[in-house]
Amino acid sequence: MSGPRRPPGLLGATRVLLERELDLAWNGGGGPLLACGFFACLTAVLPLAVGGDPRTLGPVAGGIAWLALALASLLSLERLFERDLDDGALDLLALGHLPLESVVLIKALAQWIAVGLPLALTAPVAALALGLPPALAPLTAVSALIGAAGFALTGTLGAALALGARRGGLLIAVVVLPLFIPPVVFGAGVLERAASGQPVASALAFLCAYVLFAAVVTPLAGAAAVRNAQG
Repeated sequence: MSGPRRPPGLLGATRVLLERELDLAWNGGGGPLLACGFFACLTAVLPLAVGGDPRTLGPVAGGIAWLALALASLLSLERLFERDLDDGALDLLALGHLPLESVVLIKALAQWIAVGLPLALTAPVAALALGLPPALAPLTAVSALIGAAGFALTGTLGAALALGARRGGLLIAVVVLPLFIPPVVFGAGVLERAASGQPVASALAFLCAYVLFAAVVTPLAGAAAVRNAQG
């Protein structure tokens, strides 16, 4: 006869929460398929609007790809905390083994894995369709993966700030889009410098610095916003 079941430790609680968030992200509302579909459609429509001349699209291909990546990252943010608030799971998470700051960070990590990684894999295809040189496809994927981490972190913060508000999706966009400007600028700069034969280390360093800054700010500010929404 087995003894009493032990409660999970910090690592066990982290693993369980991460698996839960990944399952919700993949199975709820289209998840990464919706984001990737939107990303692909947007990058396909823009050349039709401005013309398919490679001389026109080539210089702005990186910027268009990064703008589309930022907009696609917005789609799944609204339900990140709202569904947990509606069904009472957020109260249980706040009383669980993990501090609320860790819960926010794990949600951002799950968002990055479930949505950011598929978008990063889609980014080279979209950039090539816009006229980016094929040799830059690996760099596009790597920079998009780093930038997607920044989008996931700041997007999670925006979702926490909009928690409980009416028209939360619109409020998230208003809060998050200005925060998406630095990674879009740095990410497009990486591809622009690479296309012109210049070193890309400085632009990548700025992109990584943004992600590290967001990783520090998002858990603290996001947890405070969640506590405020819970009353």
